Amino acid sequence: MSEIFDKVKKHLRPQAQIKGKATQKAPGKDVKPFPVAGLLFFLTVLAVLCLLSTMGFQNRIKLFVAGEVATHDVAADQNLQIEDTAATASRREQVAETQPPVFDLSPKPFIDLTKGVDDILNAVSEASGEELEKLRWQISENLNVEIGQDVIDSWQRADLRDLVRTRILPWIKTAYEPGVVSASSILLAYKNGILIRDLPSNMEMLRIDPRDIKDLKQIRDALEAHLKTDLNRPIRVRKAVSALIHPFLVPNLTLNQETTQGRKREIMAAVEPLYYNIKKGEIIVRQGERVGPVQQLKLQSLYRLQSGGVQYMEGVGGLVMCLLLLLVLHFSLEKRGLRAVSDKDWLFLGTVFLAFGLFAKFGNAVRLPTGDVPESVRAMYFAYSLPLAGASGILALFFPKRLCILMSLMLSFLTCRLIGADLNLFCYYFIGAMIFIFLLKRSETRVQVLKTSIPLIATLLFMWVAVNLMDFIDLATAGTGVFFIVLNGLLTLLAVMGISPIMELIFGYSSRFRLMELMNLEQPLLQELMVKAPGTYHHSLVVSNMAEAGARVIGANALLAKVAALYHDIGKLKNPQYFIENISGKENRHNKLTPSMSALILISHVKKGVELAREHKLGPVITDLISQHHGTTLITFFYHKAQEMAEAKGEDPVREEEFRYPGPKPQSKEAGLILLADAIEASSRTLVDPTPSRIKGHIQSILRKIYTEGELDESQLTLKDLTLLTETFHRILTGIFHQRIEYPTIDRSGNKPAKPKEAPAEIAKPSPEQAA
Repeated sequence: MSEIFDKVKKHLRPQAQIKGKATQKAPGKDVKPFPVAGLLFFLTVLAVLCLLSTMGFQNRIKLFVAGEVATHDVAADQNLQIEDTAATASRREQVAETQPPVFDLSPKPFIDLTKGVDDILNAVSEASGEELEKLRWQISENLNVEIGQDVIDSWQRADLRDLVRTRILPWIKTAYEPGVVSASSILLAYKNGILIRDLPSNMEMLRIDPRDIKDLKQIRDALEAHLKTDLNRPIRVRKAVSALIHPFLVPNLTLNQETTQGRKREIMAAVEPLYYNIKKGEIIVRQGERVGPVQQLKLQSLYRLQSGGVQYMEGVGGLVMCLLLLLVLHFSLEKRGLRAVSDKDWLFLGTVFLAFGLFAKFGNAVRLPTGDVPESVRAMYFAYSLPLAGASGILALFFPKRLCILMSLMLSFLTCRLIGADLNLFCYYFIGAMIFIFLLKRSETRVQVLKTSIPLIATLLFMWVAVNLMDFIDLATAGTGVFFIVLNGLLTLLAVMGISPIMELIFGYSSRFRLMELMNLEQPLLQELMVKAPGTYHHSLVVSNMAEAGARVIGANALLAKVAALYHDIGKLKNPQYFIENISGKENRHNKLTPSMSALILISHVKKGVELAREHKLGPVITDLISQHHGTTLITFFYHKAQEMAEAKGEDPVREEEFRYPGPKPQSKEAGLILLADAIEASSRTLVDPTPSRIKGHIQSILRKIYTEGELDESQLTLKDLTLLTETFHRILTGIFHQRIEYPTIDRSGNKPAKPKEAPAEIAKPSPEQAA
């Protein structure tokens, strides 16, 4: 006997004996390490798939040159816009022609003219004799014109100098103000007008009709006419003025070539390119047709898109999108975030992603020919027959709905990238995956899973119709696609039915089908429990029925709750004789043990149950529920007994931690439900005369006690759930503890049956509680 106790102590010491509050683990607190290794594997898979999405294994576009006869039809495998470079260039040239040239109106020519005239007149007026002759030759050289002595004599006269300064220069200034060009012929080419930019202020003015702008010849003629007619000057004076003014007359309105070309470039750049719009499935060139220049341009554009090599930046962009979706997943998993997903889970998710991603990529590259169907249409058939919903269905068998939805969103995005699909196909994949997830979550048997194929195929067909309405090719293509949609549904079902058992075997998960198998009472563990611990076996059956009924009314997983309840006490197989339900007419062995030892034995059944669950591969979900089915509740009977013994002996008060289960607290509705059903069923056996009212009061008392102790704080159970569970448990326990009337017995003489005793009034006439 002592050997057994020593083993129990050694087995439980690490988790049952806690020294002081400083080292005490908070009950139900999740200290699960971050899944670094598994998450790194999953991220590596994402990076590989994003890189593969930018790679093309073969070019499906046959390149024909202009003048060559096409040997087969070539169709566009995607919607495409190809720039018509010739038409775009012509359009830009037309727009550039409408841009008015920029002419600079500068005051400098008149300033230079005024300064040059003043300098000559001042120099001539001050010179005489030989100096004057030298000045004449110098002026002739500078002006590049022969200046006679008679002209010099005229410049020396004060009246001529006064005439130039007071009458001629102001007239020239007025003539310069609208602008003077070198020759009026240069303005004839600008039919749309010119822009005149005043250089000092940079103000611009559009001259629609530049024909009224004068040139130098017109200014000279006008000056001559002004001197002759308006001023009535003799020819000698006119000759002297002309010789002085004409060399300095230069245009003040000149074309700014740099600015004009710059503005033309700007307006040409603003012109949108002209495109050839190619629709997916459109025939670029037909078999036997001679290829033209435009067709060659389209073929070259499609060919370049198909043979672009690895686009690393695109791959990085796709990976960033996946990381953002992982961030959304992290926040959607509430407190624990990505920590809630274990290393094994990430490994499983990465394996599923890698398998379906590679199948999509290589399946898209290696397609079987389908007669005369264009390559683009064959690509479409493959894409719509790809059973991506099957991957989501496999995840739905093992993971919560929220995780499945976000993973399906990510997988749909990656698959569309891998096969070069558009938004229509993304919606097709994602909606199909969502529908299949919801269908599988409601299926409890393999037959029900088989039946999900009908609504799944119907949904896929409806989406196929929607896609064809948005991007219609022809009736033949749409009709043939129906076959591939049906094929998608069947392949999806085959993937779930064929791959899920393999995944269960490799990763040790428990699918709904596995749970159905575990629920079979012929399972070895349940058989052993029935033989070695019949009381525990019966208790587990009742608790499983209570848990299943409770799960249905509060919307929890009824199948999981029932199966976990069947196995929640398998740890009692190690020492069944130390549990009260298995003691029938025998001496209670706890009478010979100290309260702490008794509590230690009771606590041990939780850890031993976890070990048995792992040994028999019940799955992590069942194992977790076994570890949580007592939470951190107190073993009240032995705790109070230990207190009384300590007080009687004058010893220190006992530590409550030694009489509590190690936890964690229930982390889900199913775990909280099993804890409640277990506690209520076990304690209900102590009821004397269990009438319906007493049963209901007892249920409410146990439930209130567990709730106030905080055992359900992390279980997601609400007060409404607890009210529904109270009614459900009351109905079940009332049925179990119903009273029976006494049946008549046979008299020992064998002649007459003994008269049955009259049934009590409360049985003959049910009370309102019983009737309810």
